[in-house]
Amino acid sequence: MQRWRGLEDIPQDWGRSVVTIGSYDGVHRGHQLIIGRAVATAGELGVPSVVVTFAPHPSEVVRPGSHPPILAPYDRRAELMAGLGVDALLILPFTAEFSQLSPADFIVKVLVDKLHARAVIEGPNFRFGHRAAGNVDFLRELGSTYDYEVDVVDLVERGEAGGGVPFSSTLARRLVAEGDMDGAAEILGRPHRVEGVVVRGAQRGRELGYPTANVETQPHTAIPADGVYAGWLTADGERMPAAISVGTNVQFDATERTVEAYAIDRVGLDLYGMHVAVDFLAYVRGMAKFESLDGLLEAIADDVKRARVLTDAYDAKR
Repeated sequence: MQRWRGLEDIPQDWGRSVVTIGSYDGVHRGHQLIIGRAVATAGELGVPSVVVTFAPHPSEVVRPGSHPPILAPYDRRAELMAGLGVDALLILPFTAEFSQLSPADFIVKVLVDKLHARAVIEGPNFRFGHRAAGNVDFLRELGSTYDYEVDVVDLVERGEAGGGVPFSSTLARRLVAEGDMDGAAEILGRPHRVEGVVVRGAQRGRELGYPTANVETQPHTAIPADGVYAGWLTADGERMPAAISVGTNVQFDATERTVEAYAIDRVGLDLYGMHVAVDFLAYVRGMAKFESLDGLLEAIADDVKRARVLTDAYDAKR
């Protein structure tokens, strides 16, 4: 999959294409319906498919300080989109100047002049241009002028998550914040992932016999509620069952909130400085302060046992 950062990165000889536009944070199952339709339409027309997204999130430019928690960083989104068959990803730098583009100018500058859209695939609530004044009706209206079709995907994914309301990034973020990993996974179509670089912490886990990877997460990352989770730690392409702790480590009166993952039964791992991924499968228990070190060690041993059972059961189903 080609990746372009800005309109100037699009090849000069780029021909007609099928385009879909959106933040697509998380590339959840609702997003997959729209992106999948774009890929399928591109295949039928014999042209490439392009996803257009923005960095940073538009809300951070329009309303500074309102950046929502991120379900998936851009590299992860690109990986997921490539898995859906997308041919190219265009990440448009969202600046104050760019936010002033009228809907008509956005269509001309992006869809017509650069991507030569043959078709545009969107959801019914798609908005674009200055003050989000553009909608699918306006997009369709200009399609007759600029020779592109508009397909509105009104299929809505629902499930048990959130009480049956339509799947959305907003709902997924809320469930992650509540520690509802089952609900978040139902929306995302996979366990929620947090990424970052392993840094040196207080090394208390090593002293207790359970060395953890202290993951320095990226800004605005959607981090689950404080607690202990079952999941996986992936480093250098290797996926390892893990017991994961999120919180301030109340046992030792720490104040910094951290994400720490213990790779079950792995000895001698040296992950410092490595970029790793932590996938959250299930909530195991809340954070607690124990009266003795023995009580803490007993709880950790039980956490590891439960994490092993949960991850083994998940893998056995796949």
